[in-house]
Amino acid sequence: MKLKKFLALAAASVMALTGLAGCGSSDSSSKAEEGSKADASAGDSTAESTDTPDSSTDSKKDDTPMEMRDISAWDLVKEMKYGWNLGNTLDATGTGLQSETAWQGIKTHAGMFKLLAQDGFNLVRIPVTWDGHMDSNYKVDDDWMARIHEVVDYGINEGMFVILNTHHEEWYFPTEENKQQDMEQLKALWEQIAEEFKNYDEHLIFEGLNEPRLRGTSKEWTGGDKESRAIVAEYEKVFYDTVRASGGNNDKRILMMTGYAASSSKQCLQEVYLPEGDDKVIVSVHAYLPYSFALDTNGTDKYDPNNSEIRNFFSTLNDLFIKNNIPVIVGEYGTMNKNQNVDDRVACVTDYLTEAKALGIPCVWWDNNAVFGNGENFGLMNREIMGPSWYFPQIVEAIKNVYA
Repeated sequence: MKLKKFLALAAASVMALTGLAGCGSSDSSSKAEEGSKADASAGDSTAESTDTPDSSTDSKKDDTPMEMRDISAWDLVKEMKYGWNLGNTLDATGTGLQSETAWQGIKTHAGMFKLLAQDGFNLVRIPVTWDGHMDSNYKVDDDWMARIHEVVDYGINEGMFVILNTHHEEWYFPTEENKQQDMEQLKALWEQIAEEFKNYDEHLIFEGLNEPRLRGTSKEWTGGDKESRAIVAEYEKVFYDTVRASGGNNDKRILMMTGYAASSSKQCLQEVYLPEGDDKVIVSVHAYLPYSFALDTNGTDKYDPNNSEIRNFFSTLNDLFIKNNIPVIVGEYGTMNKNQNVDDRVACVTDYLTEAKALGIPCVWWDNNAVFGNGENFGLMNREIMGPSWYFPQIVEAIKNVYA
């Protein structure tokens, strides 16, 4: 096993044991990654408590490709409304199927997706960490692949658009020293994902990378540097070329392209890799805004509607992409629960989505199943196996009202 891979696995094991708190950042595009396992308060902490058979899953894996529309990403995005992230779940670092409940206690079940569909969510993002589930030759564990397949089908069976990605991959680190091995592993991983899902139709979307960045450095959340941004673009090209060459429906598959750290900064967005002549790509970006209210645990619990961060962000997306008929999805957004400040959160999400809807930009709420305490509390759905519900129905109603 390569030393880098060994170190990554060791780090992943430590994180799984310690239940890392989310990462903070002064960059408005930073992400509430791991949340707080202790604050999830969403049920029993063992997988066994929710490990019941789910008969509603019909596997789509066969030798016959589903009929796939030859539709542009621009037109496909018009069919999307609002979305939700299955956070802190399949993206938890660790090994084995038990990692699904390492950061929160509920095993994913079909009822969660039925609730989403019932309330008008027609887009779901399934963050997946594959690191820890690959051997030294980058072969993905069969049981892990099967579980991802099962969860993807929960969304597909509800008629939803499903985004599948690579998430907390501790092994990619965009420097010249690391890039060759990173690209080798990225290619091997996407060959397997693309093969597994090659027969799915346009409802399944691939997102190559999550927030590729210089982890643990002073440049991590500040836009990196010219070299790291260029290498991230090289990673995205490897992802793109691998999927396009993989057969089945993947020559027409809609792909999401991410810049450095999925940052909302104009400089990073300008350098997102977009292949020429392919109308089946979408720009992926993350933005928790206004930062002090939405993401900063030490920030304010009051929303200021006169703050310009939301308007400036969507203005940038319009200038760079929308005006040029390049579609965008905000793959992560949301506001934290701070002192039960529901009214302020409702006002914020209303303003945020009103700007997004006007430009035809779907947004996907980050739900890490953390609700109370001092951590990054983005939990929206109570994932209870006997009948999921919403912790904050007022926020869900506000989301629905924007699109009514």
